[in-house]
Amino acid sequence: MIDAYEDPGTPDCRGGWRYLWWLVMRQRMRSAMGALISSVWMVLLAATPYLMSRAVDEGLAAGDYGALVAWTAALFAVGAFNAWLSILRHRTMTRVRMDSNFRTVKVLIGHAVRLGATLPRRIGAGEVVTIGVGDVQTISASLTVVGPGVGAVVAYLVVAGLLVSVSVPIAVVVLLGMPLVGVLVGPLLGRLQGTETEYRERQGVLTARIADLAGGLRVLNGLGGKGLVADAFHRDSQRLRAQGYRVGAVTSWVQALGVGLPTLFLAVVTWLAARLAAQGAITVGELVSVYGYVAVLVGPVAFFIECGYQVSRGVVAARRVVRFLRLEPMADTGTRDAPAEPAALHDPESGVRVPPGRLTALAAALPTDATTVVDRLGRYVPSTATWGEVPLSEIALAQVRARILVADHEADLFAGTLRDLVAGHADRDDSAITQAVHTAVAEDIVRGLPDGLDTPIDTQGRNLSGGQRQRVRLLRALLADPEVLLAVEPTSALDAHTEARVAERLHRDRQGRTTLVTTTSPLVLAQADTVQYMTDGKVTAMGTHNELLKEEPGYRALVARDEDAEEVMS
Repeated sequence: MIDAYEDPGTPDCRGGWRYLWWLVMRQRMRSAMGALISSVWMVLLAATPYLMSRAVDEGLAAGDYGALVAWTAALFAVGAFNAWLSILRHRTMTRVRMDSNFRTVKVLIGHAVRLGATLPRRIGAGEVVTIGVGDVQTISASLTVVGPGVGAVVAYLVVAGLLVSVSVPIAVVVLLGMPLVGVLVGPLLGRLQGTETEYRERQGVLTARIADLAGGLRVLNGLGGKGLVADAFHRDSQRLRAQGYRVGAVTSWVQALGVGLPTLFLAVVTWLAARLAAQGAITVGELVSVYGYVAVLVGPVAFFIECGYQVSRGVVAARRVVRFLRLEPMADTGTRDAPAEPAALHDPESGVRVPPGRLTALAAALPTDATTVVDRLGRYVPSTATWGEVPLSEIALAQVRARILVADHEADLFAGTLRDLVAGHADRDDSAITQAVHTAVAEDIVRGLPDGLDTPIDTQGRNLSGGQRQRVRLLRALLADPEVLLAVEPTSALDAHTEARVAERLHRDRQGRTTLVTTTSPLVLAQADTVQYMTDGKVTAMGTHNELLKEEPGYRALVARDEDAEEVMS
């Protein structure tokens, strides 16, 4: 099985079938062993009726009890050996499935890390969750075809060969049975792929809506939009349920045929063998063997149908994984150096200009407009933004990332001690950490934890409150000490008293450093050197907080609404 630190290899992203074959080829020996053991196991199942027929014809019918005992002993030995093979088959196929599961997870996580901050801008969170949870499991289950699937085909051919020695007409009926099953089930499997694909797409949309609803519940309550989103979620869930019923309808037919066709097949062949026995064309022992062979065939035929069903679903899941793996991060085409001295950032599309060495606040009527500007200035989306006189897109990306930091208020928090969480790979001494803790007004967080900075923090800071998580994110950004800090709503989850102290200390401790803060909080806006007011994605006014309150009615209404919301929260 793949090791946690082993290179999973380079996946074949040319299609769903190619990806599944790549998973098989990454464990050739194990896959071949699974196919071999499964084939022998299923073939030996057919040995049971053969040995039983010999015991009947040479032992019971002939009255030879020695032969009866010998054939019975052989029957017991084969059964015991096959039971041991069954254990090996199950263990081998479990390893095949688990290897493909872990390998796919490693490939997905590695690619997600490579995409980095581009990931949420290229694919929705719901899609990622659906792929990581549902599709990975479906892919690993589809590799059942490697073992029982191959074994089912081999056993079918072997039994057909054995039946030739008993009766050619019966063997012909058996050989024609498998193509007939394929003709009946094939169209259903094709339809299943279509309905399953649409179901997975809708599932990803609904999961994304759940994530959006959970993340924006506070804002929705404040704006009175919770009911609208709830209605939209209800409609989407109804559509998903209806699509699920369509998938279930096709699946039920596939599974019904998986049970019904082999049973019907057994009845037809048994009826034919009974007629031949009555006519004296075959012996009673051969009749018993035919019945046993056909009873054994029920398993392979059912396996064959089940494998087709699993592979059909696996291809759909693999196509979604491949589509994710085909996503590429933004290409680094920059060859020029960043400005040697602190310089202004400018976004021509919105008119936002961030002067060097000052605290600038960006107040937007629509928060998404401000976030879009930050994405452009941080070079996370293509834009015409400039840094100094140099287009941002022409600067080497490594230099941009080293000097410009975008601090999102919903940035991920990884598990580890608080010290490791905020310091990252940088070697920060205690004095720098203490200063950043003071600026972020996070002293109470450190004091309240059992071991202070050495206290373990859960993934996404689940053992912290919302306000604490936001201050930890700000603390991490401040400790990085970037030349340019672009902070998105860094105080939106804080109470008014804490927010005022954060704004005051941020202004004081970032003196001489370039800082842009997106916010509509009057407590933060009052501390900014310059406030830029945006409507419809464009800067329409600029000045101090007090100047804009006097001169811009729209700005005054925006800030007053946010101030009223803060009073309700406090």
